Amino acid sequence: MILANTDYISGKKLETLGLVKGSTIQSRNVGKDIFQALKSLVGGELTAYNEMMNEARALATKRMVEEAEALGADGVVNIRYSSSAVMQNAAEVIAYGTVVRF
Repeated sequence: MILANTDYISGKKLETLGLVKGSTIQSRNVGKDIFQALKSLVGGELTAYNEMMNEARALATKRMVEEAEALGADGVVNIRYSSSAVMQNAAEVIAYGTVVRF
């Protein structure tokens, strides 16, 4: 499965199959939330939240690829990511793109 954030794959003639997406909603545990809140008072990178978002992007990507594979795709182009807060200390991450066959 080829993944690209461009609308083409060099050297390939693409047949568009449609849109695919994958999403997840993630939150940290209360202990880490308290520690991160205290750390935000002094500034610096909030590593627990950074790790959470990296894991969420990976899971959203995996789910997007699974949906593309179910359609018999060879790749997903024009991939984009979006995130939003759905409640305090919880974020949704969605990955989406155009599924293609060569």
